[in-house]
Amino acid sequence: MSIKKFALIAATLVATASTATAGNYFAFGENRAAGTTLELGNVTSEANGIVRIYTYNDGQKGALLGSKAVFAGANSDVRVNVGNNKAFAVLAVLEVDGQVVSSKDYDIVK
Repeated sequence: MSIKKFALIAATLVATASTATAGNYFAFGENRAAGTTLELGNVTSEANGIVRIYTYNDGQKGALLGSKAVFAGANSDVRVNVGNNKAFAVLAVLEVDGQVVSSKDYDIVK
């Protein structure tokens, strides 16, 4: 295989991988450990935005517990200070330009 052909294939793979990872989402998982800091892991956003954490009871969004700015692309090891709370479930909401683009509920395990 020629160097030019190899370079073309490599460039195509990089472009395809970038397209495949586009989107707004939270990492997999249903449970998070209790504590004053909620560890969300990886959060991916198509643009700069903010993650807001709310209490979540009976399918209803409640009080705001904390928030954290995220950047466009993959944000690893996202942690949000949620203070000392007694929540058993939370709702993580990703907002970009004031619009909700993704959300995920988590059960809090003690």
